[in-house]
Amino acid sequence: MRTRKSLRPVLRSTVAALVLAVAAGTVPLAAPAPARAADTVRGLQWYLDELKIPQAHKITKGRGVVVAVLDTGVEPNVPDLRGQVLPGYATGADASAKGWGTDDKIAHGTAMAGIIAGRGGGDMRELGIAPEAKILPVSIGSRLDAGDLAKGIRWATDNGADVLNISMGVKEAATPDEVAAVRYALEKNVVVVASAGNTKQGYAEVASPADVPGVIAVTGLGRNGSFFNGSVRGPEAGLAAPMQDIIGPLPTSVSDNGYGVGNGTSESAAIVSGAAALVRAKYPDLDAANVVNRLIRTAQDRGPAGRDDEYGFGALDPVAALTRSVPNVSSNPLLADAPAGGDAGNGSQPLPQRSKDDGPTVAFGVKNGTGALIQGALCLLVPIAVAILVIVLVRRSRRRPAAPTAGPGFPPPPGHPVSAGHAVPPGAVPGARGPYPPAAPHGVPGQVPPRAPGAYGPPGAAPQGAAWPHPGATPPPPPAPPGSGAHHQ
Repeated sequence: MRTRKSLRPVLRSTVAALVLAVAAGTVPLAAPAPARAADTVRGLQWYLDELKIPQAHKITKGRGVVVAVLDTGVEPNVPDLRGQVLPGYATGADASAKGWGTDDKIAHGTAMAGIIAGRGGGDMRELGIAPEAKILPVSIGSRLDAGDLAKGIRWATDNGADVLNISMGVKEAATPDEVAAVRYALEKNVVVVASAGNTKQGYAEVASPADVPGVIAVTGLGRNGSFFNGSVRGPEAGLAAPMQDIIGPLPTSVSDNGYGVGNGTSESAAIVSGAAALVRAKYPDLDAANVVNRLIRTAQDRGPAGRDDEYGFGALDPVAALTRSVPNVSSNPLLADAPAGGDAGNGSQPLPQRSKDDGPTVAFGVKNGTGALIQGALCLLVPIAVAILVIVLVRRSRRRPAAPTAGPGFPPPPGHPVSAGHAVPPGAVPGARGPYPPAAPHGVPGQVPPRAPGAYGPPGAAPQGAAWPHPGATPPPPPAPPGSGAHHQ
């Protein structure tokens, strides 16, 4: 039976030592190097080409679709999201007003929103999977009552969301209110996507709400296209998408260079949510059940034939989801109460049921004995803590000179130590921000697993990070009112 247990911050000793060494000025820095293609934001978005997103954008960019991001809030002032963020909702004592994460010291929600709907605009800007979709932010804060997620789901459903992205989770089974809220969203024609969870946070099974029937539970792929061992696996897995070395935008209060790289199923879920937005834009008459069906029916089957615990129905294929002929279904194929027999295509494959005594269940977000949510494994995108190589970009004189950078990933802002790709919570090391335990590093920084035939990503080393100068933040243009989703009923 799942039990409640607080998740304590954990910082890998090698990373902690490196952060201290950098702070003390004991890590030698190489001489500045000229900018390379891989030193641009777009150059680090390796997954765009591997998912054929440029080809998908010739078909649709997600115009008219609203994606709700249930997270820490979304900063509307970052350049990559200006004009993209609608007024949202706050639930929880320390949630951001209107869902706008202007005071968010973690910026996880901002990074997820950028992965979904970054508007692009050149090699130095983040291009989202659905750059013409709008973001409806729902801030749940850092500690919340068990009902806050359910409230956020219902509010987003009632205020125009076509897709819900939930890049967070808890270790115990969903409460009745949360299950009812998910069912409400599904019944109201909303696609619900959630991250499966990360093993480095102690997961042994798929998190809640990803394990709720009808939700697309997203596991992770490495740069070589194979299942990434940092991802949780389980019978609820619906789709797999890239989770390794995923860049996202951050406000200047978190990162001087404006970007960070993360490794987690948070990023995988955001990518799938962006793909769901593309499908909704391309097929405005499809209901949510058929959007889900189209995504899983067109996925690239990997691992054992058919659905499996690692890839679910397969690796996400956005172009196939937009172009292939797929028979319609009468109900969401991920609902556990569907009739037995058949396959995902006719909406009749039930989910395998999990034993209540199926091993330990430490989540990347857990509810403690008082019901507070500690969003520990949101897989927070913040600057990487491996500070070895400095790369200075050659920029036009009218722009601010580039700051020195670190070697794979991005350096932390001054005074803010980080773990590999994730913010360090208070109490872990002095001067850290936010109440969020970090995700531990996956593998050796800078190394890429061998490429599998036909898999994502080129062979070779992971790209080196760079510092990205950015213009000063300015208020975004007045956003359009929520409730204008093209498919909400």
